[in-house]
Amino acid sequence: MKKEKIQTEAIHAELSFETRRHFLKQCRTGMGMMALGSILDGCNIFLKENNQLGTNPLLAKAPHFAAKAKSVIFLHMAGAPSQLEMFDYKPELQKMDGMDCPDSFIKGKKFAFIRGVPKLLGPQTQFKQYGQSGLWLSDNIPHFRQVIDDVSILKAVNTDQFNHAPAQLLMHCGTPRLGRPSMGSWVTYGLGTENSNLPGFVVLTSGGRNPDSGKSVWGSGFLPSVYQGTQCRSEGDPVLFLKDPNGFNRDLRKSSIDAINKVNELAYQEYNDPEILSRIAQYELAFKMQVAVPDVMNIADEPAYIHEMYGTKPGEESFANNALLARKLVEKGVRFVQLFDWGWDSHGTDPGTALDMGFVTKCRETDKAVSALLLDLKQRGLLDETLVVWGGEFGRTPMQENRDGIQNFHKGRDHHADAFSMWMAGGGIKSGFSYGETDPIGYNAIDGKVSVYDIQATILNQLGFDHEQLTYQFQGRQFRLTDVFGKVIDPIIA
Repeated sequence: MKKEKIQTEAIHAELSFETRRHFLKQCRTGMGMMALGSILDGCNIFLKENNQLGTNPLLAKAPHFAAKAKSVIFLHMAGAPSQLEMFDYKPELQKMDGMDCPDSFIKGKKFAFIRGVPKLLGPQTQFKQYGQSGLWLSDNIPHFRQVIDDVSILKAVNTDQFNHAPAQLLMHCGTPRLGRPSMGSWVTYGLGTENSNLPGFVVLTSGGRNPDSGKSVWGSGFLPSVYQGTQCRSEGDPVLFLKDPNGFNRDLRKSSIDAINKVNELAYQEYNDPEILSRIAQYELAFKMQVAVPDVMNIADEPAYIHEMYGTKPGEESFANNALLARKLVEKGVRFVQLFDWGWDSHGTDPGTALDMGFVTKCRETDKAVSALLLDLKQRGLLDETLVVWGGEFGRTPMQENRDGIQNFHKGRDHHADAFSMWMAGGGIKSGFSYGETDPIGYNAIDGKVSVYDIQATILNQLGFDHEQLTYQFQGRQFRLTDVFGKVIDPIIA
């Protein structure tokens, strides 16, 4: 009897697992996971586009329509250069130099550091017109006059962020918050790369520091990590751990990668996790980069006239070296090259941030190389298919900064989000053109106002993308670089 009772209880226990009551009571978490799994399975674009194991996610892909540019070089001057000492000539502001700022400009307005009533500050340089276009340029960038007829200057760019890190994130990720993919990641996700031996998205930094927003501005966010930027160095080994350790030859390296990826393939077959495909692709790419990167990142073999043209010094970390590397990278098929140059925050709190001292030095450190990059791309027939973009995360105020209500000893300007200058060249952009206008003192945009989202939409447009259609589904909705904003800046398109 006791044995039969035990058997009966065991049967009842087993049958209870098949009842609706047990399912609803005990499997609530499982139901949620099932629902989540079905959502993720239905929206996993990466897996749908790479439904065969081993497909390289960086293979070249076609854009939405015929592109005018194959690649992008984005020159970001981290810290926000003053448009009033470079591109936006304001003679009226010079006449008002030293006058109290009108109350209408500061009432109810938030600034990063200005307090009380600041003084208006005239341009701390001279301006002249150059080229057939007759565009105004300051004496701070004497080399740029050589290429002024190759660019379109946007003089009324606007952002809604006036602190460095959020503004940099907005410029490159379409949001001032962490967690979104960067522009370069969106481009490589959409286009892949034309060179399977190199990353599709390369980042080069100068100025001694990374941008205030950190490496998130070249991160992949919720996109598969294979699309994040690869940071290279212009000094020493271009990529850390590029060389094999002692006693490790290339054949042994290949065998070890093959063994690791066989394990990864088994894991992918079991879990269908797209990050495993990314890992496989990254191991393969790292192996190929060991041969390709040292060659493309070597500028020592460039002719003497190229070094003179850019102002490069092989072996050093500099913006000039990075500009030359950018040309070499797009020449080899890299889709998106991001240069960050730190040190443009011209508050006037010390000589290094003064508009008539440190700012002039920053201009001279980059002016020759920027101009050389455009000339070099043009002479090689690459400018027509390479979109070059220059700018900071916001601009500077037409008044002198008076931190804590006390005017700074050196000449400097506070952060300004309402109007600043950027420029684009090549890649189907008009040449020798100026778009947008600010008021007589450079405070507000009064014509041709464009947003950061418009900049992003235009870059994607030149690469052949409808910015509203380049999307990725995450957490239940479609995301895009421009979020729910942005329109292409048609007036600057050739």
